[in-house]
Amino acid sequence: MPLHNPQAPEAVATTIHTALRSATVPAPRNLRFDRGELLPTFPLPVHRLERLTVPTEPPSARLTGWRYLLAREGVSVGTAECEVTPEGWAFSHFGEGPYIASTERALRLADEQPLAYQPRLLSVPELYMLTLWLHPDPDADPATGSPAPSDLLIPLAPAPPGIAAERLITVDALVSLVANRLAPLGLAS
Repeated sequence: MPLHNPQAPEAVATTIHTALRSATVPAPRNLRFDRGELLPTFPLPVHRLERLTVPTEPPSARLTGWRYLLAREGVSVGTAECEVTPEGWAFSHFGEGPYIASTERALRLADEQPLAYQPRLLSVPELYMLTLWLHPDPDADPATGSPAPSDLLIPLAPAPPGIAAERLITVDALVSLVANRLAPLGLAS
């Protein structure tokens, strides 16, 4: 079933396009040349998983930004991200690295699922991990909501040791893994 990709707010799209045209915004090496040829594609809302304080309760998350894949001649070569600030949307950074290809593979896996989902990114800062979150309400406001125990996630590569990258996992199962990892550090309680 096809994914129902949410629309980014117009201010986010404008901010990304402005950053791409700006010679003063720093960019990774592979994006420095011909930035005018880069096409922002597949906007994904980025949510941050709040610190897990009680592993038996569903986690909460908040919208922190939007990330676009940047394509050149149909091939994703980077990312561009906006963050929410008290004043509105602001350009955050351009990115490169393994998350680009892993995001594309995760999106293909998600698109093969029998149900319709709204794709989102979910950051797990305590583990330096990023996942593709398959929100089960494809028409939901992409700025709201937290992962439910049965929602599906696809950890992006590289994933922390012991967590399989680019494989479906429920939020419940991931929370259990995260809680077990953070408990010895005293971060989960």
